[in-house]
Amino acid sequence: MSFNADRYRAVIWTKGGRDFPALDCFGLINEVRRDLNLPVWPDFAGVTKDNGGLDANARLMFERLEKCQPQAGAGVACYSGGVVDHVAVVVELNGLLHVAECNPRTNVTFLPLQRFARRFYRVEYWR
Repeated sequence: MSFNADRYRAVIWTKGGRDFPALDCFGLINEVRRDLNLPVWPDFAGVTKDNGGLDANARLMFERLEKCQPQAGAGVACYSGGVVDHVAVVVELNGLLHVAECNPRTNVTFLPLQRFARRFYRVEYWR
């Protein structure tokens, strides 16, 4: 099954959003994983970056996941300093890996891996 990026033009960034088309960065991960026929992760309803919630829950999630090389469906943990402050997901577009992310300024965007990674102190890929 090929990934349909156009479907994500309808997404409106919504803080804590888990129901398409109202998604935040973590909500986008599970929506993409569903489209790729991959198991979804816990939805962490109500979890946002506020009060370190994203960082704490991401670290709990990592205990159940495996660090990996970039691959379609992998979650991307984005660090500013030592804190996970954004997450995204890897997708394949036109035969190349990109990162799909959702944020308040641009809703959903797709960037090549290296271009995306330059914006953060560190990125890790998890499956």
